[in-house]
Amino acid sequence: MMRKVKNPVLYLPHELIIQILLRLPVKSLIRFKCVCKSWFSIISSDPQFANSQFQLTAATHTHRALIISIVSPHETLSIDLEESLDDDNASVSLNPNFLASGIAIKGSCRGFILLHCSSSLSLWNPSTGVYTNIPSGYNLDADADAENFYGFGYDQSTDDYLIVSISSDTDSSYLEFFSIRANTWKQIDPGTYIHHTNTIVDDDPRVGLFFNGAIHWFAHFLDLKKKVIVAFDLMERKLLDMHFPDQFISELDYCGLWVFQEFLSLWSMNYSNDTVQIWVMKEYKLHSSWTKTHVLPSDTSSTLYFFPLHCTKRGDIVGVDDNTILMKYNDDGQLLEHRSYDNDPCGYHVTMYTESLLSLPGDDAQA
Repeated sequence: MMRKVKNPVLYLPHELIIQILLRLPVKSLIRFKCVCKSWFSIISSDPQFANSQFQLTAATHTHRALIISIVSPHETLSIDLEESLDDDNASVSLNPNFLASGIAIKGSCRGFILLHCSSSLSLWNPSTGVYTNIPSGYNLDADADAENFYGFGYDQSTDDYLIVSISSDTDSSYLEFFSIRANTWKQIDPGTYIHHTNTIVDDDPRVGLFFNGAIHWFAHFLDLKKKVIVAFDLMERKLLDMHFPDQFISELDYCGLWVFQEFLSLWSMNYSNDTVQIWVMKEYKLHSSWTKTHVLPSDTSSTLYFFPLHCTKRGDIVGVDDNTILMKYNDDGQLLEHRSYDNDPCGYHVTMYTESLLSLPGDDAQA
């Protein structure tokens, strides 16, 4: 009689398993929590694993677009812009059950989305579904008044997330920020009178762009009578300002801030020749480094504006047209494809985010 030969049991060292898991998308990791108790513990509650997974994802420039319809019930989609806009598998429908009327996106950072819903602020991780309500601040305007700036970012020096609000009345400005780690609001003197400017309009000029450790807005310093990019440094807790490119002001009708190829970037729409022009600051805070890199054609006869959202790994530029259509251009300005999301006649709010398993400081909720 022949003996049955047992198949050898495959053994993988724990360190190798971790390295494999780190390279999986968040959606797969959440599904794999049920494999065994150790995987559940690693994926759900190991902050070092979550941070390493996020760093790897961010390093590969893997970003998704989040679009939320303005009118309730809020259709919410997460879209992989590296894939074709016509690929239905690149779009995932999300069903957040906490969204209220009057929703607006106020910021995006490290996989978290800052939302203004009715009279409150919330932070939401679309990848895990976990959300946290933020207490009201001193001057935080529940009705999102036109004089308010909002921003959300991460202070690496203290491993803390900050929500920033700048408000103005007839003769003064007020700056306050909320520390997630301390769970408190704090007021500081902005040092100048800041006002938003109606001549520079993006999708929402009061929503800040987090880049290089600071939150950036368009602003008008009334006391200095100049329009600038104003930035709040989250580590230094102070404001600084940067000037536009010398040739920029005369060319703009609509414009906005975004991150293009790892640079702080401006886009401007010029109705006189139906183009969208892209400028990058090749050395941060160095005015002379502003460089015009792209001029894209834009058919403004049928739309109000086009504003860029994201540059893909192939160098294609994806943007939004009137808050209802995603459009993709190649590096030469040729329109490659477009897709309409017009189920909501009022349009959509759109932002970019990176999938993550990260939790907020003090948040014990599991992914």
